[in-house]
Amino acid sequence: MSLTKKSSYWYDLPAEFIAQHPKDKRSESRMLVLDKKSGKIQHEKFNKIIDHLKPSDIIVVNNTKVIPARLFGNKSTGAKVEVFLLEQKTENCWECLVKPGRKLQIGAEIIFNEKFKAKIIDHAEEGGRIVEFYWEGNFWDILEEIGNVPLPPYIRRESTNKDKETYQTVYAEERGSVAAPTAGLHFTKPLMKQIREKGIEILEVVLHVGLGTFRPVKTDDIKDHTMHSEHCMITNDVASKINEAKIDGRRIIAVGTTTTRTLESFAENGHLNSGSHWTEIFLYPGKNIQIINGLITNFHMPESTLMMLVSAFAGYENIMNAYKIAVEEKYRFFSYGDSMLIL
Repeated sequence: MSLTKKSSYWYDLPAEFIAQHPKDKRSESRMLVLDKKSGKIQHEKFNKIIDHLKPSDIIVVNNTKVIPARLFGNKSTGAKVEVFLLEQKTENCWECLVKPGRKLQIGAEIIFNEKFKAKIIDHAEEGGRIVEFYWEGNFWDILEEIGNVPLPPYIRRESTNKDKETYQTVYAEERGSVAAPTAGLHFTKPLMKQIREKGIEILEVVLHVGLGTFRPVKTDDIKDHTMHSEHCMITNDVASKINEAKIDGRRIIAVGTTTTRTLESFAENGHLNSGSHWTEIFLYPGKNIQIINGLITNFHMPESTLMMLVSAFAGYENIMNAYKIAVEEKYRFFSYGDSMLIL
């Protein structure tokens, strides 16, 4: 079996195992613990994660914040339209996806409410538009009021106001994502306090998750796949602390694939650089993982780049076996689903 074949990362998942809603209590999710050296598996609740951590460990999280990026408005004719914010270009201009695209050409005006309007001023890549917004008051306050959470396509329901809280990590700070770094959804503030009280340092990096995170691999050979680009950042302070910890032989545990991709995209010969850049890093078996020693992650879609990433870190056979067991044990999958701890 070739690990560069997309089909190698397929597994059968009954649709009823795709979580449509979060657990009532974040840290009550189940957690499959995988020892990547032995392949041994344990089943726990996420709130028991502290039992698997050492005081010398460093946990790294992605503190990006999901914006309520789906907006519904009307053209001046009254026709209904949808605008999906992708990336802020200037203070009042965004790259967006618009529906219906053929009816929203340059010059078209959109009314969301009396205080929030927009105009299409240019075309963008892949059928998108550059949209200029006009508003009275605070842009982000208005967005929180009228915007909708952009839930993933496999969640087959409309978003609610409750999702504005549940589809956000408790440590989210830096606005810019249109999808949550979902491995972090299991943490609560009391659990994080407990982790810190054990002597474990929690560090923050930023990667703004784009819609490309849901883009399927369309090539049979995964090496031919073109990754989407996402903006990420690591401060000097965080890079220094991680480099010192690596020298001391301490474990670096990443919360999520976005944190992993950020750290590994700034890695150079085992050393972590700091800075801000756009990354298209694609990690799959055969690629060298330089920084992380542990990974907290959710269960990922079959044949996705994220399945390939976790296989690169934990070993292909370990991951495929863990997923087989997770299905047998009826774990909840994907964004609002259960967790995996790989050490």
